[in-house]
Amino acid sequence: MTEKQLLKKLGLKIKQLRTEKGWSQNAFGLEINMEKSNVSRLEAGNVNPKFGTLFRVAKALEIPLSDLVHLD
Repeated sequence: MTEKQLLKKLGLKIKQLRTEKGWSQNAFGLEINMEKSNVSRLEAGNVNPKFGTLFRVAKALEIPLSDLVHLD
C-alpha cells in the first residue's frame, strides 16, 4: 500500500469515528484544536498528520492511538 493510500484510509477511519460520535467537522475541530478546513483535508487523506495531531485525534475520539493508526 502506498503512503497516499494509507493517508486516505486513515482519513476515512477518522471520519467514520467522528460521525459515530455525532460531531460535525467544525465541532471535531474545536475538540482537537484544528480548523474545519484542515479537518476536511485530514479526512480526505490530503495531509500527512504530525504525531501530536494524531494524539489529539485519538484522545478526542476516546480510543488508543494504536487503534487509530491500525489500518488493516
